[in-house]
Amino acid sequence: MMGEELRAMGAKIDMVLSVQPQYFVTHPSELRALRQLSDADLRQFAQERGWRSVRRVGGRQIEFYNDVSMRGV
Repeated sequence: MMGEELRAMGAKIDMVLSVQPQYFVTHPSELRALRQLSDADLRQFAQERGWRSVRRVGGRQIEFYNDVSMRGV
């Protein structure tokens, strides 16, 4: 079950990725929602939305990219 914070992050990431090819999550309050997810859950969260995710800088940054191959287009 997706929490409200995670749902809000998904909407924000979707909005940014609709106009930019990448989104870097670095703000602590935004990272808090995503850190609740295991690596596998984060990948699934991204794949379900047609994105690719990468954890960087020891988990202090999570990057999201549009991934056309995952959109089934």
